[in-house]
Amino acid sequence: MRRLRHLTGSHRTSATNRALGYLMAFNAGAINAAGFMVLHLYTSHMTGFLSMLADHLVLGNTALVLAALGALLAFTTGAAVSAILVNWARLQGLRSTYALPLLLVAVLMLLFGLVGAITMDWKTLFAVPMTVLLLSFTMGVQNATLTKMSNATIRTTHMTGVVTDLGIELGKMLFWNRLGSAAQQKVHANWQRVRLFGGLLLMFLVGGIAGALGFQHWGFVCVVPLALLLMAVSLPPLWVDGKKLRHRYVSHDV
Repeated sequence: MRRLRHLTGSHRTSATNRALGYLMAFNAGAINAAGFMVLHLYTSHMTGFLSMLADHLVLGNTALVLAALGALLAFTTGAAVSAILVNWARLQGLRSTYALPLLLVAVLMLLFGLVGAITMDWKTLFAVPMTVLLLSFTMGVQNATLTKMSNATIRTTHMTGVVTDLGIELGKMLFWNRLGSAAQQKVHANWQRVRLFGGLLLMFLVGGIAGALGFQHWGFVCVVPLALLLMAVSLPPLWVDGKKLRHRYVSHDV
């Protein structure tokens, strides 16, 4: 229980950031894969949606313009909601600073897993299924939460930045330092960052494979175990804060 509380609590270390980053990269890979199996879209790929918006504005395809716009706004709104929850928890002095938005991610995943087949055909104002907006919003919440938690070091819902950072470190590793160069001029790879970015890539890939296989065999319900796992790591610090707040209000009433 104590370890789970530290995993999503306000007190952060490089170890807890790395562990949570790996878990959420796996989660994002699985959700992306499941979303593609259902919708033929990667719902955290905002670069793709922005390109779709530009392309179909030129081509005059209003339906796809609205679809891309809806996904972009949903992802942005999810990121904004995450920032609101994290900043509110900080102002309240809560330990569950990052647990609250991650619990929201878990609830939304559970909603997708349990009622995804029903909502897949529900059209919205943006002429896209509710499922697209739900998954894009969920990925926005997750990405913003991990970004704030790690001071923008860890991104889990898309791998472009991770691959770039890994490539930079590999370039440093392969760089030839001339003999006799001053110590401050030598280029050295940061092996801790290499392990971090390599681990994030691997977990995203493994999550994607698991999500694709799970949806292929069990359908929407395959994301329910992931949602329950995320709830398990989010609830301990929320439970501690709940007891703290109850004690605070009881003392105030007395």
